[in-house]
Amino acid sequence: MSKADQIFVSMCRNIIDHGYSSEGQTIRARWEDGTPAHTVKQFCVVNRYDLAEEFPALTLRPTGIKSAVDEMLWIWQKKSNRIADLNSHIWDAWADENGTIGKAYGYQLGIKHKYKEGEFDQVDRVLYDLKHNPYSRRIMTNLYNFEDLHEMALYPCAYSMTFNVTENRLNAVLNQRSQDVLVANNWNVVQYSVLVMMLAQVTGLVPGELVHVIADAHIYDRHIPLVEEMLKRPQYPAPKVHLNPEVKDFYDFRPEDVIVKDYEKNPQIKQIPVAV
Repeated sequence: MSKADQIFVSMCRNIIDHGYSSEGQTIRARWEDGTPAHTVKQFCVVNRYDLAEEFPALTLRPTGIKSAVDEMLWIWQKKSNRIADLNSHIWDAWADENGTIGKAYGYQLGIKHKYKEGEFDQVDRVLYDLKHNPYSRRIMTNLYNFEDLHEMALYPCAYSMTFNVTENRLNAVLNQRSQDVLVANNWNVVQYSVLVMMLAQVTGLVPGELVHVIADAHIYDRHIPLVEEMLKRPQYPAPKVHLNPEVKDFYDFRPEDVIVKDYEKNPQIKQIPVAV
């Protein structure tokens, strides 16, 4: 059975059974009807996925792998903050009058910085180091630029990546300050798993581990019945996911270069309420 399913079930069970409720606190998030959107949470959840063993897509419900990759490439490859550059409409609610999400996500990755070796943005610096200095302990990115937070439509949730090469395996730590577990957990895992696979392919490495660190892993009160139903579903083997081997440049990847086979999964959960 999919190890991603097993990790997800264990995490959700722990949050629901042993988590801390926000009932009685003053909270920001609201449901569409204005009711406070309370959560049950665990502090600092750490999940590990070995990409050499299997691709960590849930089978308890489907994850739109290519749509998730499209958003990841919008951030990491296009380095864009314009919603018109994204093929889905998941960021439309946060767009300003100029059609951007402000100085957030891809905008931050595209800012050039001076180094001894020259001027690079954050993505190009990662690519440079993985090719020229792969065993460096300084290969990382950070989207949480305090100077620009007031000009972001949404503060970054998944905000930093730390890359580490052991032998020829590219490993990475994804740090996330906050996560709506039902809506976003596997979406983010899939995105950054594919990112590691892409970076490994174009730098002559092989994918290793993705370690996902979530400071505030929470399940909203109206999501708990949906999660409980989901946890009872059958689990299937993980899908087989690989990349088009012809792509040698990170900037040439497209969502269609991610090939998904044998993805057996349960039905999608429809009408998940989203707190804002």
